[in-house]
Amino acid sequence: MANRRDSRIEPSFEGPPRAKSSAGFSVSEEDRVVPSNRKTSAKRQSARTRPSRRGRGKSRRGLFAVLGRLAYWCFVLAIWGGIAAAGIVVYYGAKMPAATTWAIPDRAPNIRIVSVDGKLLANRGMSGGEAVGLHEMSTYIPEAVIAIEDRRFYSHLGIDPIGLSRAMVANVVGGRFSQGGSTLTQQLAKNLFLTPDRTLERKVQEVLLALWLEHKHTKDQILEMYLNRVYFGSGAYGVEAASRRYFGKSARDVTLPEAALLAGLLKAPSRLSPARDPKAAERRSQLVLAAMRDEGKISAKELTTAMSAPASRVASYWTGSENYVADAIVEELPDLIGDVRGDIIVDTTVDLTLQKLAEQSIRRLIDGSGKKLNASQGVLVSIDNSGAVRAMVGGYDYSTSQFDRASEARRQPGSAFKPFVYMAALEAGRTPDSVRNDAPIKIGKWTPTNYGGKYFGKVTLATALAKSLNSVAAQLTMEVGPDAVVEAAHRMGVQSDLTANTSIALGTSEVTPLELTSAYVPFANGGYRPEVHFIRRVTTAGGKVLYDNNGGGAPRVIKPEIVGMMNSMMMGTVEIGTARKAAFAWPAAGKTGTSQNSRDAWFIGYTANLTTGVWFGNDDGGPMKKVTGGALPAQAWHEFMVAAHEGVPVRPLPGTWRSTPADTIVQDELPPNTAQPAPMPSASVGQSAPSAQKASPPRALRPAETVDAGGFGMPGGGGTTASIKRPVPPGDVGGPVKKRQTSILDILTGG
Repeated sequence: MANRRDSRIEPSFEGPPRAKSSAGFSVSEEDRVVPSNRKTSAKRQSARTRPSRRGRGKSRRGLFAVLGRLAYWCFVLAIWGGIAAAGIVVYYGAKMPAATTWAIPDRAPNIRIVSVDGKLLANRGMSGGEAVGLHEMSTYIPEAVIAIEDRRFYSHLGIDPIGLSRAMVANVVGGRFSQGGSTLTQQLAKNLFLTPDRTLERKVQEVLLALWLEHKHTKDQILEMYLNRVYFGSGAYGVEAASRRYFGKSARDVTLPEAALLAGLLKAPSRLSPARDPKAAERRSQLVLAAMRDEGKISAKELTTAMSAPASRVASYWTGSENYVADAIVEELPDLIGDVRGDIIVDTTVDLTLQKLAEQSIRRLIDGSGKKLNASQGVLVSIDNSGAVRAMVGGYDYSTSQFDRASEARRQPGSAFKPFVYMAALEAGRTPDSVRNDAPIKIGKWTPTNYGGKYFGKVTLATALAKSLNSVAAQLTMEVGPDAVVEAAHRMGVQSDLTANTSIALGTSEVTPLELTSAYVPFANGGYRPEVHFIRRVTTAGGKVLYDNNGGGAPRVIKPEIVGMMNSMMMGTVEIGTARKAAFAWPAAGKTGTSQNSRDAWFIGYTANLTTGVWFGNDDGGPMKKVTGGALPAQAWHEFMVAAHEGVPVRPLPGTWRSTPADTIVQDELPPNTAQPAPMPSASVGQSAPSAQKASPPRALRPAETVDAGGFGMPGGGGTTASIKRPVPPGDVGGPVKKRQTSILDILTGG
């Protein structure tokens, strides 16, 4: 019995009592197929009531697992995003031409127009200014642009990931496209090759082109190309055009405040232009100065000085009258050199000093008397004996009206057209001493009347021209025929169509101031008609000559004796006639003109040095208040010519003519087959004057000289030109002559 009891207590663990089966068998825990969970339940109960270190370790491992999984999927997404981006780049890149064909397009050519002494008159072309090397321009300009636009320009490879990320975040947060992450290289790529559209395709292409630019060019080359092509507002492309547009100076001379203003414009050129919103431009320039200080480009002292002395800009870049000249030159260039394919330099005949004198004279008279006399516009054209235009003012203010009244506006010349009437009469056999009866006449239904209704009776042609008597001019037109007058005017240089009727004697056909002034030049140079021109030479920026006006034949259009008689008569206009206000210390001649109701007032006058024409009036054809050619035009002419002849040796007008003594003067007979004019109330043309008739006292012999081609610098001679004391074009500048149909009168007169 004892052994059996010991065998029952062998297990060392305490367990539940054995269960007896109904058959008398007992089953222990070891005998169970599925162990009881009582012990496990007890352990779990203990774990609930007492935390363990093992549990805390498991929670940490769970957090790391989550982070790991997050990093994994981010990495996966990054890979797929990179693949997608690469696919987009490949797709849009494939639509571009092969990289081997990429090339920097030519910059829009600039036309640099300079005066006869090398001073800049204007820049023309899409850029509006010449290209300036990075080493030539003010150092403040590139520093300001880099500080505000791309401060990591010299360190990135064409794309700035930091700037791009910053812009993306700002755009996402703001919910709109408010910032751009483009570098200067990307902006240059866009300006050179792409449209401004904000599309994914264009952005991808911009990036590819930026990388290509960085590979092909140095940083300085990229920056120089950018600064010479970027838009600065108000029609200015490139720093040179912008500097002259806003400050009236070259980019070489730009100061720190001016450079900051230019750099500030790049964000929004049109909106921030100082010509449109000076205050906005100034505020932006102060931000640029602060950025330059942050980048160490300027010192604190320079910042303070620049802030206290902001950039001062010119009132208006386009106000100078020299711009009328520049426009005329640009229109003429294609006929001389064809298409402009690169930067060129145009050397002109214009003297900038004379140009400014002319502009000041026109403006002073309009500012002083224009409102009182209802005169709002004025024109002045001055041409030397070789046909070179020395000055041309096309209106009161170019900035308010670019219409060139000198070369484009056709107006009635009035009595300023009469010299061609008298010239035709002299060529038909009359002389300055020929007598006509100045009295009221009627020609058909037309009754020409003198200014003021005053008549002088028997007068010589010299007196009639000096006093601008309309009745005598009408009589002479009837005698020689309107066709002869028209032919004479065209031969002298008038190009407009002229109506061949009797009223042409009083200047009823319209002409431009430029052509009318040019038609007086043969009186001043001895009878030759040179080609009127503005351009002396055209060269490339590298010095290659594209066009050179080396002179040319100037045909004789008036016989020397006719020149002498005409100059003798027209000197009377200045000495005793309607243009006495124009007289100065030089022998001068010319003719005034006033159209009906004082709509146009003219004076075209000349010395042996310069021929200058002046016009005053209104664009709408409105009448002025009793303004005649002897008033404002003669005053402006006097001011200009006195200044233009300062220090120039006095020269007499060409040609000689001696007046017939008074006691031998008889009225000339009409040539055969000349139509008789209509009857006059108190006199009839063609009657012989009795020898006892009183005539005008003989005019003293005026000092004069017979001038041939060489006398004013035409080919074969070395004459002088206008504006001594200043560089002038060579005397043989004349240019090719435009051919016109030769008339029988050209042959008879040697033309």
